[in-house]
Amino acid sequence: MQCLLIAALSGGLFWFVWIYGHGLRDPRYLDGWVLAGGMCAQLYFHIATRRASLSPKSAVRLRKIHIFVGYLLIAAFISHSDFSLPDSYFEWALWAGFVLVTVSGIFGAYLSWSLKTKRRIDDGVSYDRIPNLRAELARDVHAAIVEAHQASAQIALPGLPRMPEDAWIADLYTAQLRDYFNGPRNFAAHLIGSQRPLKQLIDEIDNLSRYLDQHGQERLAGIKTLVIEKDRLDFARVYLGLNRAWLFVHVPVTYALVALTVLHILVSYAFTSGAW
Repeated sequence: MQCLLIAALSGGLFWFVWIYGHGLRDPRYLDGWVLAGGMCAQLYFHIATRRASLSPKSAVRLRKIHIFVGYLLIAAFISHSDFSLPDSYFEWALWAGFVLVTVSGIFGAYLSWSLKTKRRIDDGVSYDRIPNLRAELARDVHAAIVEAHQASAQIALPGLPRMPEDAWIADLYTAQLRDYFNGPRNFAAHLIGSQRPLKQLIDEIDNLSRYLDQHGQERLAGIKTLVIEKDRLDFARVYLGLNRAWLFVHVPVTYALVALTVLHILVSYAFTSGAW
């Protein structure tokens, strides 16, 4: 529904500019002011959402409006550029700035949509807390391996070989789990939304669990839960990190584009005799 509304409004803008141009007026002033007004609105939305006085519901509403207006500004920009590439270095700077702001904005909207769709990040998880949470999981899985080894040593009878379950679990930890919990993993897989690496590790744990007694299966079930939680933290690190990084592109380029736009308006009216 929203896509149809954006398409209808964009088509209406193109039609209105075409009618305006056939009225013996320069249409660049019309779509230019539409573009400038929309950019001012976008700047206001950005400043308003950064204010601490806004409620979460109001911030979400403003963000939706910000994204919606951003898509409409694409049509205004295409109309203002008359479906052609720039001619001068200054126009190229304006063109590149707008394209970069638009692309980064679409990327940010995709990140927001992706996080809501997958719902794999808890509200209490922040980017700065992820290393500490990952370290806690690493300690927990190491403690589970050590406890399993100690429990097996207590159960083993003198003169009899120790039960192999603890050795199998220890081998799994040495070969797979220790490196997995040592740092962030599977960046590319999380970026494209693939859970194949996690499934491979879970399959190894499940295959080993079939050869263990009930006690060993319970220990592996606890380790499996820690593995899944670690995967969720890695996913959160990728998307929360990207959510931070894109703002370092989007926001500075937006302010630079606003400054260039003001200069563009001044230069345009310096060489014209009328407002329209």
